[in-house]
Amino acid sequence: MAESCSDRLNALLHHFPVHARLFHAGTLCGINDFSAAGAGGQLHLVRAGAMEIIHPGQPSLQVKVPSLLLYPRPMARRFISDPQHPADLTCAELHFAGGSDNPIVSGLPEMICLPLETIDGAAPVLALLFEEAFSERCGRHALIDKLFEVLLIQLLRQLMESEQINGGMLAGLSHPKLRKALVAMHEQPGQEWSLDALAHIAGMSRSVFASSFRQAVGCTPGAYLQSWRVRLTQQALRRGESLKMIAMAVGYGSEAALSRAFKAQCGLSPREWRQLREQDTPG
Repeated sequence: MAESCSDRLNALLHHFPVHARLFHAGTLCGINDFSAAGAGGQLHLVRAGAMEIIHPGQPSLQVKVPSLLLYPRPMARRFISDPQHPADLTCAELHFAGGSDNPIVSGLPEMICLPLETIDGAAPVLALLFEEAFSERCGRHALIDKLFEVLLIQLLRQLMESEQINGGMLAGLSHPKLRKALVAMHEQPGQEWSLDALAHIAGMSRSVFASSFRQAVGCTPGAYLQSWRVRLTQQALRRGESLKMIAMAVGYGSEAALSRAFKAQCGLSPREWRQLREQDTPG
């Protein structure tokens, strides 16, 4: 199963990597507000202590055991802990390549809370992460950042293996048969994928594959393939690649065909999208 999970995540993390950056290691006592401003996510690890977590308009959440709190997207929240018995936390900012266009971000719920002991294989990583976080060794920040990234991969594995994601790409990657077709599209976006070819890879009939895909992922295989190709195009545009080369790489026969698909997905042509992004990027 470990090899299968690695395959499911390989193309995703290659095209849309995530980088972590430590921003807190120590006690957190009293009331602490986290703003929803910014473009990235955050990962909090509660090593010890208890906290109440308040999200606007939602019931409060009580954290009483060592836990992982993942916020893939900005979300306002308040952490409250007893000043007499403060909670120990290690926290990292998460930068997902592509921001809100990152398929991992869009495939996750707004918040995930799991006891640390339930994350398979994470104990050694957590032990080293906490040891480094609460020490003053040289290079600790760089090492902790990498350990957070490892932990996130372990969490994604856990979510897929336990089928805790309802709907979207990660739900499809959790399916024992559909995931084969999704991985094929992720790894070979330039192929002329037909419904029959994808169904064959999944080991399903054409009709069962089509209905199962829509039910699990929330769209047709063709719509998903177009969305994946457009996301790859956005990443290539960020790198400054030419539209002609991008069209060849992602499976469109011409710049015009890619531009039509891109505009249908984003509401802008690739050139308009790139110009808008350049205007929004600080010089």
